[in-house]
Order: sequence, then structure tokens, then C-alpha cells
Amino acid sequence: MVRYSYTGTGYRDWENRPLPLPGDFMLSLFRSMLRIRIIEEEIERRYHEDQMKTPIHLVIGQEATNVGSCAALTTEDLVYCGHRTHGAYLAKGGDLKAMLCEMHCRINGCAGSRGGSMHLIDKRVGMAGTSAIVGGSVPIAAGAALAQQMRGSDRVTTVFIGDATTEEGVVSETLNFAALKKLPLVFFCENNFYSVQSPLSTRQPERDIHRWAQSYGMQSVLVDGTNVLAVHDAVRTAVERARAGLGPSFIEARVYRFRAHGGAGDDSKTGYRDIAEREQWEAVCPITGFFGYLSGKGIIDTTMRQTMERESLAEVNAAFEYALASPNPEERDLYTHVYSN
Repeated sequence: MVRYSYTGTGYRDWENRPLPLPGDFMLSLFRSMLRIRIIEEEIERRYHEDQMKTPIHLVIGQEATNVGSCAALTTEDLVYCGHRTHGAYLAKGGDLKAMLCEMHCRINGCAGSRGGSMHLIDKRVGMAGTSAIVGGSVPIAAGAALAQQMRGSDRVTTVFIGDATTEEGVVSETLNFAALKKLPLVFFCENNFYSVQSPLSTRQPERDIHRWAQSYGMQSVLVDGTNVLAVHDAVRTAVERARAGLGPSFIEARVYRFRAHGGAGDDSKTGYRDIAEREQWEAVCPITGFFGYLSGKGIIDTTMRQTMERESLAEVNAAFEYALASPNPEERDLYTHVYSN
């Protein structure tokens, strides 16, 4: 049974509009999405070799949400997210070599071999932190936004959450606090309809998540998570509101993960979701859809795409070689970054 059909319009409503963004910028969005897909496919292909000593949560199928969001932020703006980290980390400008070193538990990983895939960080580009605890990043992001507000900074904080995260009490508390204090904070909910293998309908009463968030007194919108331009437009608007002191915004983007909740491969055959449902969403792949839109505008062609694919594959292969050749942690480093009172 197909529970969650695609109800968006893709780029159909955008085809007859003037170009919403410069061609070079839109090309960079496509390159970033394609790069993330190729990197993750290579991670998935190598995962069975058991060299990556970390659980993984792939964003394959959800690239438009991370890329569209982060492209609307500055380097100084902060990003927090949960356990599905790769897309946000890479889209925000995180170091691929440091990411793969972290996943291989090497001492030069972006978290010093202490975090693995679910705890990526790169303060240099504003990738401020991630948490494997569902909802764990949400109050931390609010604290960061409050700090920026108190300092008089114009930095905006964005926190990526999933549909299941909205079921945590701390999220309700944080929405209320953020609205009350008019924090410069963007809540970005990637609603992929499943928490591990539990469908949304068995966990929540029938409701629209963005309307639920709106009840806390903040600007709240729904976007097509397969359309990177729609995502970018929504986040850009939210960021402008935050910088102007108008408070937080909530964005619900309906998306679909093509792979299992965790690990490599697809787990649809276990029966928690219909294979036909996944195939329906794969037909509206965010990368394929955006390529079609850009092709129709004369901005990209197949040769250009193939060049991008080769460059990204060469980059990720070189990064894997670097990670595998990097040093393991040493015992003398065990207590580095450990603090106590």
C-alpha cells in the first residue's frame, strides 16, 4: 500500500517564470546536489568493507533540502542538525577529507575521531554541531541564536530536524521560547514520513506539521522538498526575516529518503513501506528534476553533467585514499578535549 504519494508540482510552476536566480548560481546548486549524491553513493558502495567504524544515515533523495537551505546562508551563519548529517555538512562547505577521516576514526577527522558520521562539525564554515539524540540539537541551536541576538550580531541559526523530532517535548518548548524571544532561528523540518520504520500515521494525529508549528506564533510554510529553488526561496525569506529582527520561521519540506533509515541499501522489502511508494518518489528525484529544468533553460547539458560526475568521483576517491592513509588516534590523545570541574 502506498501511504505517502508525491503531491508536489516539481518545476512545473517554475518553467514559465523568468529565471529566479543567476544561471551560474543555479549551476552551482546542481553541482552541489550531484556532488553529495556521488559522495554518498561511494560511501554506500564501500560501507560493507567495514573500514568506516560508524553508523551512517544517508541523505540520498533529500539533497535539495540541504543544498537549497545552506545556499541561502552566509559562511558565518550557523547550522545544527541531527543524525543525518552528510548533506548539511557538505552543503555548508565542510571539508570532505576531514569528514571521511572522522568516519574512519582517524585522528585528523573533523571531530578528532570522537564523533563519527552522526557528530560532524566544522566551525570554520558555520557547521556548528550535530547530535545523534533526536531533538538534541534543537535547544542548543536556540541557545546559539539567543547568544547572537544578545551580542547584536546579524548571524542567523538554522536547525535541521526530521518529522519524528517534532514529537519530542523539547521541540515544543523551543518553538515557544524562540517565538517569545523573537530569536533569529530557522527550523527546517525534512518530513520524509518515516521514523526508522514507523510511518508518520502511526506516530502523530492527522495534521500538517507546518500548521502545528504555526500555532506557536511564528511564520510557517510548506515547500516541495524535491525543488531546490523552492527550498532556497523559502529559507532566504526566513533568513531575511530573522536578520530584520522579526523572529523565527518554520519550514516543512516534504521529501523522501531512497535508502534505509541507517546503513547502506534499501530496506523496503522488510515491509514497512511499499516498494511502489519508493519508486514513485524516485521518479521525482531532486537531481533529475533540477537537471531537466536547467536543461530546458539552456543552462546545462549532458556533457557538463558528465564532467561534474567525473570530477566529484575523482574527489571522493582521493578523499578515501587520504582517510585510509591517515593516522589512527594514539593513547596519549585520549584525554584531549575532555573537561571536568
